[in-house]
Amino acid sequence: MSKPDAQTQIELEAAAFRRLQKHLMEDRTDVQNIDMMNLTGFCRNCLSRWYQEAAAERGIEMTKDEGREAFYGMTMDDWKANYQTDATPAKQTEFKVAFEENVTKKG
Repeated sequence: MSKPDAQTQIELEAAAFRRLQKHLMEDRTDVQNIDMMNLTGFCRNCLSRWYQEAAAERGIEMTKDEGREAFYGMTMDDWKANYQTDATPAKQTEFKVAFEENVTKKG
């Protein structure tokens, strides 16, 4: 197998990202952000923040809400109303640790 050229590499990575986004936003809406964060150290909000940060690196101004809407395909309020469930106190405690380790310390 030969290594793809730089442009093809970008296109493959973009396709993989789009598939991940579709998986999280259409195929597995049942998976809660808090569970993702607790298990993997990132969630849909992290992905939308990384999208926003990538835009900023290219001189594109984007608010947090705009970044989330670009990733979620809807407003955060709509996502919460349609898919988010209440987290148990244990999950909330676990989330605080995961957020501190994976978001706060890494900036």
